[in-house]
Parts: sequence; C-alpha cells; structure tokens
Amino acid sequence: MKVATAQFEHRANEIGYNLELVKRFTTEAANQGCELIAFPECCLTGYWHLRKLKRQDLIRLSEALDKHNVFSDLQSVATEHNILIGVGHLEYDGELDRLFNSYSLIGLDGVLCRHRKLHCFISEHLECGDQYTVFTLPNGRKCGILICYDNNLIENVRAVALAGAEILIAPHQTGGCHSGSPHAMGLVDSELWRNRKQFPEAIEAELRGEKGREWLMRWLPARAHDNGLFLIFSNGIGRDDDEIRTGNSMLIDPYGRIIEETCHAGDAVVIGDLNFALQATSTGRRWLRARRPELYGFLTDQAERPQSTRDVRFEHLPKEER
Repeated sequence: MKVATAQFEHRANEIGYNLELVKRFTTEAANQGCELIAFPECCLTGYWHLRKLKRQDLIRLSEALDKHNVFSDLQSVATEHNILIGVGHLEYDGELDRLFNSYSLIGLDGVLCRHRKLHCFISEHLECGDQYTVFTLPNGRKCGILICYDNNLIENVRAVALAGAEILIAPHQTGGCHSGSPHAMGLVDSELWRNRKQFPEAIEAELRGEKGREWLMRWLPARAHDNGLFLIFSNGIGRDDDEIRTGNSMLIDPYGRIIEETCHAGDAVVIGDLNFALQATSTGRRWLRARRPELYGFLTDQAERPQSTRDVRFEHLPKEER
C-alpha cells in the first residue's frame, strides 16, 4: 500500500489557505499512486493559537469549515483522485454543545471516520474524546487514529493495536515545544526559522537535533515496534503562533524502522510503501500474542486518580498561566 504523509506551515484561522495546500499536496501524492495521505493535527484551522481564543471564537472557527465547504471539497478531491485524505481540525458538536480537537479521514463517500483527541489540553473550552478509533479502509486494511499527545501514552497505542489496527495515523503539532523538561524538546530560535533560506544548515540541525527528530526517536519508533504497527507520522513545520514546529514527518514500519522521512525546513510530502508481509512475523505482533491479560487488572485501578492531561502538560507553569 503506497501512502503519503505531509507537513506544512499552516496559517492560523486561514482555512482557505490551508485547504488549498491540502488539496495541492493530495494531488501530488495521488499522481504518484498513493491510496492515502495524512496531514497534521489542526492543519485546517491552526493549532497553538487556539489556547488564546474564547469559546465563542472557537465555535465560529469550527463553523467556518462548513462555510468554506471544506469536507465537500475534500470529498471531491478524494473522488477525483481515488485517495483517502486525513486532516486535523476543530469540531463543534452542536447537539452536545461541546468542542473537540478532531481528525477526519475523508474518502469517496465523505467522512469515513472521525477521531476526537483523547488527551486534549490546549484550551479549557475543548473537551477530551472518550473512545478509540479503529476502522476498515476500502482496501480491507484496519487503521487507527491517535492525535499527538494520545500517542505519548503507551496504553493508547496498545489499545488500538489490540482492536485490530495494522496502521496507525499519528497527526501531530510537536517539536520545538516548551515542555518544562531540560531533556525533552525546547524552543527553536525564531531567527533560525526566519533565516532558513540563507542558512539552511543551521535550521535543519535544530530540526534533526534534540528539539525535533532526536526527541522523536526516543519513543515514536517504539510505538510501532512494540505493537507491530505501520505508523504514519505527520507533523507541522515552522511557525505555530509563538513556537516553531520541527516537522520530521515520516513513515515507520512494524520493526520501528524508518521507511521514508524528511528533515526539510519547509513544506514537504513523504511517500513510501507499506509492505504488510513484514507484519505477521514482526516482534511486536509476537509480543501481542504472548500477553497475559489476567496480570494487568491493576493498570485500570482508579484508587489513585490520575491528573488531567492539561495539568500534567503545563505543570511547569504557575497555576495562573495554565
């Protein structure tokens, strides 16, 4: 199965601009024979600036997707090129009166599935989803979706694999974050990004370094390896409000090996083949078969209530800034 993963520098609130990039890169991937292309988290609406918006502004931004005919436009592109398109966006559920950070996979018949981020922290007005998303692609392969922080928690990826997923779509807006830890990411100097064309070696060294790719390599391939999954990692690149995202979009096989990747300091599409013959004998699939679930009951013991994702993510900040 030939697939693509994209990265681009979105513009906050500029749905029309972001949509045109999605359409352009989708056409490029389809012309090279891809059956699916994945774009980053909240790529249609913008991401990091959402933390500054009031509830009504978030609702209006979500509703603007319909005004721009985003999903019908993408359905038309999917139909014309016979390709599935994964995009991240705000979602306002009017019946529930709730806002979500969501990701939709769009095909010939419209939205094939939609995942609501399980560990949403960016805004007090956005709520967390409450279920895993695993579905069957038109070609019969089983696929799951987890958004950004969802992938950090190993239990989520294991749950998706146990639900039958062979492929995991993992859209992100990460790298270059002020994480509060001296050994996890860190802010990228905006001057390096601004001068990237004059000094490409300098910015690409940052993208490859511990603020970007090196941090990803500590855990992302393990998610694929330990669960015998193909992983489609799509990430933002460049300015995201007051932070610089590090890109490094990549495709990973069930052994945790990189199929294809980019460290380009700009918009890019990565294309590669998923060879499912690797999966049955992968280490992770053997480990899944060797599990002893009767030992794991304490994993769901709620005697000690976990912190909210928002508190954990921003615990390095004073309470009034969270």
